[in-house]
Amino acid sequence: MTTEEVSNQVKREKNKIGYALGNFGVSLIRILIATFIFQFYVYTINLNSIFVSIGISLNLIISALFSILWGVINDRKRPGKWGRRRPFLLIGLPIWIISNILIWMPPFYCPQDNSFFLPTAIYFWTIMILNALSDTLIYTAYLAMFPEQFRSKKTQESIATMQGIFLIIASVIALLLPLIIQNLVDPENVKWWQPSGKIFLFWMPIIGISSIILGALTVFSVYFSVDESFYNQYSFQRRNNLSIKRAFKQILAPLRDKKYRKYLSVSFFNSTSSNILGIAIIPFLTFVLEFREREFFIYVLLSTITKFTWYFLWKYFFQNKDLKQKFSLCIASGIISSFLILIFLFNFESYFLKILLFIIAIGTVLGSLYAFPLFSVPMGAILVYNAAFLIDKINPEEEVSKISGAYYGSLNFIVSLGKALGSILMGILLIGPNQENPMIIILSLVSMGLFYLISVVSLRTIEIKTDIIPELN
Repeated sequence: MTTEEVSNQVKREKNKIGYALGNFGVSLIRILIATFIFQFYVYTINLNSIFVSIGISLNLIISALFSILWGVINDRKRPGKWGRRRPFLLIGLPIWIISNILIWMPPFYCPQDNSFFLPTAIYFWTIMILNALSDTLIYTAYLAMFPEQFRSKKTQESIATMQGIFLIIASVIALLLPLIIQNLVDPENVKWWQPSGKIFLFWMPIIGISSIILGALTVFSVYFSVDESFYNQYSFQRRNNLSIKRAFKQILAPLRDKKYRKYLSVSFFNSTSSNILGIAIIPFLTFVLEFREREFFIYVLLSTITKFTWYFLWKYFFQNKDLKQKFSLCIASGIISSFLILIFLFNFESYFLKILLFIIAIGTVLGSLYAFPLFSVPMGAILVYNAAFLIDKINPEEEVSKISGAYYGSLNFIVSLGKALGSILMGILLIGPNQENPMIIILSLVSMGLFYLISVVSLRTIEIKTDIIPELN
């Protein structure tokens, strides 16, 4: 290779890493909110679980609806001096930063005798809506870039691997910081008027600010890593002003795509299960396993080891299987391990046996969940390319740039609805005394297996065509 070729190769690798880092930043914030916002507002701020569930569901439903609008706006924007999708990263950034700080700093808490205190609820709902609008704007643009920036199967799989690793690292950090605080308090007495609650009120805003700083840096990383100059070779006709009605009509294209519709079904049920796990895991540690103080770090250690172990096992094993088969096996392991959680309905005298079963059941669920991007990310890109090929067999790459936003907007839409369903279910199940009921918490986690089962059935019916995807980038 010449010096210039080596230099270009190094630049491409840096750009890949810079783009993949975006998944770290967005995931860090999303996991922190998904795992601890319910815990923080119900168990510390004293807001009723139904009101918290409404706020989380509002966030996810707004995300779903605006994923459609942002995706279509992405596709309809004419490329300018700063590119086509890149500007949306910066437009959404200020509100994203502010909302992710204010969400951990409510100006008033629910009185001890009134968990239905409306001022606190309205504040929470408002911030969650602002967070949804900005998060979705950034993430839809980020996702839509993927099939445009990385067009070969090999490169897409490489990016998916990096995104998966960054996702795991983000999840570990998002879990570790609040659990450090959990180690300092009595987890059953963390209301805002109690000493343990005051510790949470002091540290959660600091964790929120630190996390959003990291998140913002990764958004800038994406902005400066992607190259949208390739748009110059395409012709874009001037389009009429976009209306919401027209946007919703345009989004019907991916919903009419039979293969992609099945893929969306898989994503919907997987995201429902992931949100159930995110909300239920801390109550599970506290009221089922009865973890205290440093025992919470068992979960951090388990989470780190199992996610990385299963991730690399899924990546390097089953090489003789195709993408759909490996994805199906990964979801199947999530089904089995979810139903295995039923065993915690029985009391165990042996602490060692309880921890061992915890490692096997929850560890496998986590490992499967965090390996999904290895298969879902390239599969989604392949299906978008398949759709573009059906429209224009001569120049499908240009067609990808016209439909990518709509397709990934619909993906964000369905994933958000799936998470909303999980949030609503948990809000109903954990109302009142059920917040501390071990049986309810266990059964809520077991329900993940049912959603994974529906997911794998949908996945098995998808037929994907990979021979039209370029082998080299």
